[in-house]
Amino acid sequence: MDYVGHRVVQEAAKEAASTTTPFTPLNLILLSVLVYTAVSTFSRSNTTAPIPRGPPPKVFRTYTPRTLLPFNGENGNPIFFAVRGRVFDVSNGRNFYGPGGPYSNFAGRDASRGLACHSFDTDMLTEDLDGPLDTLDGLGPSEMDALQGWEETFSGKYDIVGKLVSVADYNAGKAAGAQ
Repeated sequence: MDYVGHRVVQEAAKEAASTTTPFTPLNLILLSVLVYTAVSTFSRSNTTAPIPRGPPPKVFRTYTPRTLLPFNGENGNPIFFAVRGRVFDVSNGRNFYGPGGPYSNFAGRDASRGLACHSFDTDMLTEDLDGPLDTLDGLGPSEMDALQGWEETFSGKYDIVGKLVSVADYNAGKAAGAQ
């Protein structure tokens, strides 16, 4: 029995030694997960990235040919032009409508007749900025269809930021609002 007793004592000591050591594989894995979680949680910066500001809001305004003229893209200004009395902000198309672009002569102007006639000539633009707006007299059905196509394209692609009225209509509207 000495041998059996001695063997029992050895096994009991072996079990006691193995249960008292904290470095079991399971404990090491749990410790690693705990350390990783603690480091990743506390090493994060508490500052969040600022939300970028969007473009300033666009206000719907009434323009006359003279007040529309500065919006031609020069000196960093936005680019607006009018089609049948609706003023579009085409600044996103600066390469086309801005200075040096193929449609730059329309920037800051009423582009209706030029677009309808597919012409970039300056004689398609209204010369008298204080006179009446172009009534588009003399345009045929195909030219009016072309103009409508351009207007639909701009309506789907760009923001409408105002309406274009003649100086006389603008002054009449101001006078009526003052009364």
